[in-house]
Amino acid sequence: MNFRAVFHLIAYLCAFTSIGQWVSWAVARGYQDPAQAQSGLLQAALLTGIISVVLWWLTRGPVDLKRRDGFGIVTFGWLVVALLGALPYVLTGAMTDPSAAVFESMSGYTATGSTVLESIETLPRGVLFWRSLTQWYGGMGIIVLAVAILPFLGVGGMQLFSAEMSGPSKDRLTPRIESTAKLLWGVYLLLTVLAFAGLRLAGLDNFDAINHAFTAAATGGFSTRDASIASYNSLSVEMVFVGVMLLGGISFPLHFRAVTGRPLNYFRDAQVRFYFIVWGIGTVLVACNLYRAMGLPLGQALRDGVFQVTTMTTSTGYVSADYDQWPAFSRFILLCLMVVGGCSGSTAGGMKMIRVFVLIKKGLRELFLFIRPAAVLQVKVGRKSVPQDVLSKVTSYFIIYMLVWTLGTLAMSAYSPDLESAFSSVVTALGNMGPGFGTVGAVRNFAHIETGGKWVLTLMMLLGRLEFYTVLVLFVPGFWKR
Repeated sequence: MNFRAVFHLIAYLCAFTSIGQWVSWAVARGYQDPAQAQSGLLQAALLTGIISVVLWWLTRGPVDLKRRDGFGIVTFGWLVVALLGALPYVLTGAMTDPSAAVFESMSGYTATGSTVLESIETLPRGVLFWRSLTQWYGGMGIIVLAVAILPFLGVGGMQLFSAEMSGPSKDRLTPRIESTAKLLWGVYLLLTVLAFAGLRLAGLDNFDAINHAFTAAATGGFSTRDASIASYNSLSVEMVFVGVMLLGGISFPLHFRAVTGRPLNYFRDAQVRFYFIVWGIGTVLVACNLYRAMGLPLGQALRDGVFQVTTMTTSTGYVSADYDQWPAFSRFILLCLMVVGGCSGSTAGGMKMIRVFVLIKKGLRELFLFIRPAAVLQVKVGRKSVPQDVLSKVTSYFIIYMLVWTLGTLAMSAYSPDLESAFSSVVTALGNMGPGFGTVGAVRNFAHIETGGKWVLTLMMLLGRLEFYTVLVLFVPGFWKR
């Protein structure tokens, strides 16, 4: 790996982080936050900026990237920005435990939404803005942001884009990868603006609207309220969130095609059809269960079912009701949706709809071949046959996911009072979800987890966001051989 080139580009990621911290400091000044908050954000911005400049100076020179360098930039880049992203929490006094600050920062950049903060509404506005901004950065990927504005370096960005963009396939919209990244960010900005406008019309003030627009477009789930979306108790607010979350869970290349005059591609895409089928079935099952088992009015059951199924399907993690009090059937549906996640190429986490769709079709094919061994059957997504190597990769991903989930649950069982809390904390970290069940459930947080457990979940969040391979490949001895 070309460490000089890798950390030269990471210097630019540090610069983007510093810019965000400067903006957060300006917000703190504008809202007249306490002096310690303003000073802490200023110190964080200065320190991050200095680190960026020094790192850039020490590694300056021609940049020649190979594919393995792309993996290094993504993995080390996320680690570095997560560490620098923790500075505002520590320097402002919002947190005294560095491990908790790194956990919160990683939860932001990976758009997970798990939090260790116990009194969010008492935090200074500048810190809340920084917290939401980390999710907005991480939603599309700070690496793609870097690729979008680094053409002046003369760096070909395909290595970075292929390592960062989620899913079993990479969809290039233009021959030049820099143009692709810019187009994706353009769509992302548009979704953020629409979210802000919708939330303002629904009654939120400017500060809450911009913060929630950041975290909704990123399907991240951080809120400025302790009770999350439940604090608003507004159907119109919830419906705006549902719309934004559903859009955030769809592949962004499809959004680009819709914006450029090809909206029918939504209906032609097999993954999107499967996405809405899963969402619809999940909503009906949960709403019916709440109506029958809990005796909720049909309207309330449908309202709660739609919102919580949407937030779980898109791995956003907002909360409108304490689903820990729901029947076991509804909670199991939510757990399944947490694992599945949204569409490949979206800001959502989880295994991704396309992988689950392919695994189901592959399983059905194996059952048919068991009956008719001589038959020749292909697994198809839409009208396209899935190549055997892709099938193998999807199967391998599922095996790795289950293995990491098992090992993570084993590790977290040492820090959790019960098995439900242990395995759901790992599911929510791997799926970049936010809240889980039990002691990390809907109306609870992760503050009570010991330091070792926080670091386990921090690693799980990184693995889930970068979909295992990008990180795990660094531990393969052959990766480091020339």
